Amino acid sequence: MIDADAVHELVETYKKYGWILRRVLLTHKLDTSLGSKKETLFGNVPINISDLDAAWFSRPPKAGPIAWEIRYLGDIPYALLENVDEGGVEFETILQAVEGRLRESITAKRSA
Repeated sequence: MIDADAVHELVETYKKYGWILRRVLLTHKLDTSLGSKKETLFGNVPINISDLDAAWFSRPPKAGPIAWEIRYLGDIPYALLENVDEGGVEFETILQAVEGRLRESITAKRSA
């Protein structure tokens, strides 16, 4: 399982390249493990309890839709990128679909 130092390093690396932490998904196990460090790690970013440990980042576009990337917070370094219109009616549905693809990919990599 990822620890607080590794989460901090990952978030700082994304920031360095212009990405903004937007949402965090934590399993009960990681949520408990991070404990009071969550505020320092994630600030005011919404944290949702999930069956997946992941962080959503976005980056302002040069033109067109906004790039959103979901980064798995686990033993397998993996991320998926989707360009979406944040004002679109399908925005949340698209992000949920990407989360589903991440779950499937992580499961497949673990069983390989």
